[in-house]
Parts: sequence; C-alpha cells; structure tokens
Amino acid sequence: MSVASEDMTSGPTAAPAGGGGLRRAGMLALVVLLSLAALAGGLAAALGPQAALGLLGLGGGNPAAEAAAGQATDADAAPGDSHAAGHTDGHGAAAGPAPLTLMPFDEIIVNVTDVTATGRRTSRFLKLDAVLVYDETVDGAGHVAARQVYMRDAFQDYLRQLTVRDLQGSAGLYDLKSELLRRARAISGSEAPSEILISDLIIQ
Repeated sequence: MSVASEDMTSGPTAAPAGGGGLRRAGMLALVVLLSLAALAGGLAAALGPQAALGLLGLGGGNPAAEAAAGQATDADAAPGDSHAAGHTDGHGAAAGPAPLTLMPFDEIIVNVTDVTATGRRTSRFLKLDAVLVYDETVDGAGHVAARQVYMRDAFQDYLRQLTVRDLQGSAGLYDLKSELLRRARAISGSEAPSEILISDLIIQ
C-alpha cells in the first residue's frame, strides 16, 4: 500500500498540467501585446504620434490645444480690463448715468386761436406747466439756469402763434415739445437742454 501511495503523489505526474497552463498564459499575453501594438500603430498613422499617445493616456495631449486654452484663460483673468468688466469709478462700483437737472418754469398762460364749427375765429386760454431737463456735464450748462427768464419769454411768444388744432393729438404734443426744446438750446447757447417735460396742458 505504501508503494501505490508514493506513485500517486510523485512530482512527474503533476508537471505536465502546470507547464501547459504557463504556455497558454504566455501565448495570451503575447496576443494582447501584439493587439495593442497594432492598435497604437493604426492610431499613430491616422492621428499622428502625439495625438495617438495622448488618446492612449501616454502623452501630454495636444500642445496646440493646451496653449490656446491657456491663452483664453489668461485673457479672461487679465486684471485691469475695465471694458470687459464695465467702467468703474476706481472703487469697484459701476459709474452711474450723467447727472441731470430739472428746472421747472412758472405757469404760462396765453391766448391761442380756435375756429368754431361755423368757421368763426375765436380766442381760448392755454395753460402750460413745463420742466426743462438738462445735462450739467455738457459745455455751457452753467448758462441754462441764468437764462431761464428769457426761455420763458420765448416760450410765450411761440405759444401765442399756435391754434388749438396745432396742439391736438400726440403729434401736436410732440411738435410742441420739440419746438420748446429747440428754443431752450438756442437761448442757452448750449446742447445741455435734453428734454422738455410737460406736466399740465389745458385749453379752455
């Protein structure tokens, strides 16, 4: 019985199985290496060596693309670009709009001409409350307030020439404001007056 036991456990019987496994593993590794080599060669031929290495995780990527990305990042992070970030006043706050001044006029009452349904010309009262808006930063703005009384006199002269029909509708109101603004600029000798606001316009 002891002889049979030694034969079953002897080394030469187990050796063939172990050698065959090693050979199969070696052949499989060789096939994998050859496949990877073929893949790398194909990628290198199609994309170029650097791009192929980058795709396989072995290279440094695309230098041109990285350089372009770096330049874009530097441009975005460049300090002192007030045009991109908006104009500031030096303390990080955005500059506000130009200062505008409101200059109200005393109530103006004049006679205007009207035509009745029968064609008869008659006179009616026109009452106007207006405000002049002007920009203090424009050259000549300092003369606007000083010449307000002359502007009011010019406004009265112009209003007396109007008829009720001239003041009808939105077009009539637009023409009135445009003419008053034109006279305000002419009398002040400046483009500082920017708008005429009419708070009250009554014809009786």
